[in-house]
Amino acid sequence: MSAPMKVGAVIITMGNRPEELRALLDSVAKQDGDRVEVVVVGNGSPVPDVPAGVRTIELPENLGIPGGRNVGIEAFGPSGRDVDVLLFLDDDGLLANHDTAELCRTAFTEDPKLGIISFRIADPDTGVTQRRHVPRLRAADPMRSSRVTTFLGGANAVRTKVFAEVGGLPDEFFYAHEETDLAWRALDAGWMIDYRSDMVLYHPT
Repeated sequence: MSAPMKVGAVIITMGNRPEELRALLDSVAKQDGDRVEVVVVGNGSPVPDVPAGVRTIELPENLGIPGGRNVGIEAFGPSGRDVDVLLFLDDDGLLANHDTAELCRTAFTEDPKLGIISFRIADPDTGVTQRRHVPRLRAADPMRSSRVTTFLGGANAVRTKVFAEVGGLPDEFFYAHEETDLAWRALDAGWMIDYRSDMVLYHPT
């Protein structure tokens, strides 16, 4: 029997949401199964106080979202190879459930060609998911999971073999559309992308 997949998490921050960051880190720490190792990248800013065991990297300048996340990926070894899966979470988000990491392990284990999972983003007060947060054309029912062709950058999980094969996020984009670039390279290499409505990140909408 193979060992459970190792899951890590990359969070970039500008240092201006310390309470939200702490709540997110608490939600990651409460995940079922083996511990999720976390790296917080201060993107041109100091990292607020974080719990013991959370690694931090403070960059001297803002590299943009893809650049900051790439630094986080490499903190887990070249192309993130020290873990099997990396979660990418916005610093003002919150994992709604304790089983998200375990659901990721199961999904990636059962489907060896699954490369990326896009989580459902829901309003923390209402639980409602906006259509714009469902990464497909037929977005009327956010509770329907499906295969998709892109994903949401601040609420997802990526198999690190994808980075090893197709490279990381495009640094030069700085902000926006870096997910689409990675998604298309992954699809072109034969990887699949799933939108999962049962993997939820609470996030202000």
